[in-house]
Amino acid sequence: MFHVGGARSALYNWAVARQSGGTFVLRIEDTDAARNKQEWIDGIVSALAAIGIHGEDAAFEGPYFQSHNAARHSEAAQQLYSAGKAYYCDCTREQLKERTGSEHLGYDGFCRARGLAFEEGRALRFQTPDEGETVVVDLIRGEPAFPNSAIEDFVIARGDGSPVFLIANVVDDLDEGITQVIRGEEHLSNTPKQQLLWEALGAQPPVWAHLPVIVNEKRQKLSKRRDKVALEDYLADGFLPEAMVNYLMLLGWGPGGDRELMPYEELERLFRIEDVNTAPAFFDVKKLTAFNGDYIRALAPAQFAAACGPWLVAPYAPWQPEAFDQAVFETVAPLAQTRLALLSEITNNVDFLFLDSPVEDEASWNKAMKAGADGILADVRAEFATVSDWETDGLKAVTLAVGEKHGLKLGKAQAPIRVAVTGRTIGLPLFESMELLGRDRVLARLDAAAEKLAAQV
Repeated sequence: MFHVGGARSALYNWAVARQSGGTFVLRIEDTDAARNKQEWIDGIVSALAAIGIHGEDAAFEGPYFQSHNAARHSEAAQQLYSAGKAYYCDCTREQLKERTGSEHLGYDGFCRARGLAFEEGRALRFQTPDEGETVVVDLIRGEPAFPNSAIEDFVIARGDGSPVFLIANVVDDLDEGITQVIRGEEHLSNTPKQQLLWEALGAQPPVWAHLPVIVNEKRQKLSKRRDKVALEDYLADGFLPEAMVNYLMLLGWGPGGDRELMPYEELERLFRIEDVNTAPAFFDVKKLTAFNGDYIRALAPAQFAAACGPWLVAPYAPWQPEAFDQAVFETVAPLAQTRLALLSEITNNVDFLFLDSPVEDEASWNKAMKAGADGILADVRAEFATVSDWETDGLKAVTLAVGEKHGLKLGKAQAPIRVAVTGRTIGLPLFESMELLGRDRVLARLDAAAEKLAAQV
């Protein structure tokens, strides 16, 4: 699944590419066969498209596949070996522990001068400098320096000859003309190694930018084992892509001023990678949900009705397909639009219109059907049966009068009626809903609720 952190990184890359007239390169690093499935690749491509990053834009290139460049990875590893910048090593972890007295210390360079040739089981190690430091030019973090003495001679090809990710990544960047690498800060520790490889291969390293980590409400790094992190899951819950994009762009960066809600085009124009913070960014689901509600309310009515489409059919919709009435939905949609924070909430808001009987929500029933509810239902049922004009204002007037008879304000008087008719204590405006349902269906539901109340006595 496509992690929201990856989506944030992609959006920042996309903004920089489009601002500079450059190209956003999508590369699928698929050399780990166990983690490489076509449906996952398709998911990445479709998730990127959902947030506006796709091949129909001239700034997009790819996807490339790392596995297709395996021969070049091996060639580069051998180039370093031939130049005396890498050597073969047959040390085991147990031998290293014996020599250093610790299983936590890095490789000690034991095989540097042994002159070993390739044999099955011998890894190829890159020889790092013993002195000086490797300075990383980072657009966000300045110029962090890493002592070369702290960088072990790291493996660039396994014992079977296959290159590891570090060198494959560098070679792919070289071949694809990458000039800027914008990624999460967890990769910063790899950067001096990659930069040394760039230089050893005779190339100028790219400009780096390492983004702040994204954390949950406990200030722990977002984890797929603990948190909801997949972009697809948020979209499936009814978050609008435009709201997700707006919110993700603000995770570590801000346009200045108090305004936060703005279309991507404006965010892109204002975005500066140098202004991204280094502090962890809090993924606040409540704030994201509030953003989404604002975006929903800003939709044109036709856009809103269309956006609700996926949640009006199976597997979300509890009603039979033939029971759904598009005209009724379009009539009630503007009433729902002002109340939703998630598009997925539309199902529970309108289900009573398309079901034979309302849902049975025990908590709502117990809250509304208290002492005196039976009298209210009986009186309002008698009035509704004879009211001449079955429309919103007339139904409200009847309910108001019945409430006054029982010493209740409108809000209290309509509570048992709402639960009898819609099944829930919260939902669309009651009187508009009853007008749409029609007299016969409303009376039938009031009768059913009265019968249930009587059975409880």
